[in-house]
Amino acid sequence: MRTWVGFIAMSVGMFMAILDVQIVASSLPEIQTGLAIPLNRLSWVQTAYLMAEIVAIPLTGWLTRMASTRGAFVVCVLGFTAASAACAAASELGWMIAARVVQGFCGGFLIPIAFSAVFVMFGGPARVRATMIAGIMAMMASTLGPTVGGFITAHFSWHWLFLINLPPGILVVLLVGLTVTIDRPQMSYFGAVDLAAVPLLAGFLAALQWVLSEAPRRGWSDPAMLALMTLCTLCGGGTLRRCLRHATPLVDLGAFRDRNFVLACWFSFVLGGGLYGATYLLPLFLGLVRGNDSFDIGTIMMVTGATQLVMAPIATLLERRVDARLLIAAGYALLAAGLLGNGAMTPATDFWGLAWQQVARGCGFMLCLLPTTSLALGGFEARAVPNASGLFNLMRNLGGAIGLAVIDTVVARRAPIHGATLVARLEAGEAAAARFVGLPTEEFTGTPLGPIDQATRDFVAPLVERAGLTGALNDAWLLIGGFVLLSLLLLPLIRPEGASRR
Repeated sequence: MRTWVGFIAMSVGMFMAILDVQIVASSLPEIQTGLAIPLNRLSWVQTAYLMAEIVAIPLTGWLTRMASTRGAFVVCVLGFTAASAACAAASELGWMIAARVVQGFCGGFLIPIAFSAVFVMFGGPARVRATMIAGIMAMMASTLGPTVGGFITAHFSWHWLFLINLPPGILVVLLVGLTVTIDRPQMSYFGAVDLAAVPLLAGFLAALQWVLSEAPRRGWSDPAMLALMTLCTLCGGGTLRRCLRHATPLVDLGAFRDRNFVLACWFSFVLGGGLYGATYLLPLFLGLVRGNDSFDIGTIMMVTGATQLVMAPIATLLERRVDARLLIAAGYALLAAGLLGNGAMTPATDFWGLAWQQVARGCGFMLCLLPTTSLALGGFEARAVPNASGLFNLMRNLGGAIGLAVIDTVVARRAPIHGATLVARLEAGEAAAARFVGLPTEEFTGTPLGPIDQATRDFVAPLVERAGLTGALNDAWLLIGGFVLLSLLLLPLIRPEGASRR
C-alpha cells in the first residue's frame, strides 16, 4: 500500500505538469487581456514553458542519480508549485515568462521520473497496472486540459489556472516524501559528470523548440530563424561529441545501442506527433471554423478521454496476453485511422461527424503507450531506467514539437490555395464546391456564373475562408495520419520478448 500511495502521488504530479500546458493554451486570450500582452509576444507564455521543459527531460538520469528519485521528484514538485504561485501573481509579461521557465523546467522532470518509477518500483502484473495508471494520467491530462481551462476562465479568472496547482502540489510533496524509498542520493556524481555539456544541451534543445514554435509563423528563411538553426546545429554537434567521449556523460547515449529501445523511441516520436497533432488540430477546427468556445471544445474532446478510460483495463489485460508487436500494430493502425478519418471534414462537420475518429484514437493511444513503454524501459537495470526514460519521453516531445511545426506550416500555406481553388470552382458553377462551402446549390448547375455583385462577394467571402481553412486542416490530418501509418513499416524489426536486446 505504501508503494502504491507513493506511485499514485507521483502520477498526480506528472498529471499536473501535463495539464498545465493544455489549460493555459486554451485560455491565452484571457491572460493576454489581464497582462496587456502584445499579440505578437503572447506565444511566449507557452514557448517559455516548452523550451524549459524539453531541456529538463534528458537531464532526468543525472538528477535522479545525484538527488535520488524521491529527492528529485520532491524538489521538482516544490519548484513547479512555487512557480505556479509566481505565475498567478504575475503583473507583466517578463515576470510571467520567468515564472513559466521555472515551471517548465521543474515540470519537465516529473514525466520521465514517474514513468521510470514504474519499472523501478514494480514488477510482473503490478508493473502493467502501474504503466496503465501513468498512461491514463498522461493521456487524460492532455484531453481534459481544454475543458478544465475553459471552465476555470469562464467561472473564475485566469489566475486560478495556476493557483489550482498549489493544494495538490503540497499534498504530492508530503506523500512522495513519506512513502517513496527507491534509491539513495549520490552527491559525488555531481562533480564527476560532464557539466560542461549542460549549456550545449540547453542551447541545442531550446533553439530547436524556439525554431519549431516560431518558424511556421515567421518563415523558415527568416534571418533570425536561420541563426537559431545554426546555433541549434552547433550546440547539437557539441553535445553529441561530449556525450560520446566523456567518461561520465551528462546524458548516457549508450541506451541507443539497444535495438528495441531505438525502435520504441521511434514509435514514441510518432505517438507524440499523433497525440499533440490531434489535440491541436481538433480545437483549431472547432474554434475557428465551428465557432465553439473553449468549454464546448473540451466537452466535445471528452469523447477521447472517455474512450481511454474504458480502454485502459482492456489494454492492460491485452498487454499481459498478446505479443507486444501485435498490440503496437493494432494501436498505431487505430491511431492512423482516427487521424486519416478527420481528413474528410467539412465546415458543417459536427459532434457526431467527429466521434468515431476520437474513439479510434482513444483506443489506439492506450494500445500504443503500454507496449512501447515496456519495450523501451523493461530491459534496463534499475540504475539506467531514469536516463532511458528521459530519452524515451524526449522523443515523444520532439515528435509533438516537430509535428506542430509541420502542421502550422501546412495550414498557413494551404489555406489560401484551397480558398482560391474554391472561388474558381464556385465561379465555374460547381454544386459540390457550393455544398462544401455551405451555399445553396440550386444556382450551381455546372455552367459559369455571371458577374457577382459586391454584396454577394461580401456574404460569400467568410464562408470561403472557413472552407479554405477546413481544406488546409484536412491536409494536415491526412499528412500526420499517413506518417503514423508509414511508421508500421519498422514493426518487423522489433525483437520478440526473450530474444537478445542488442
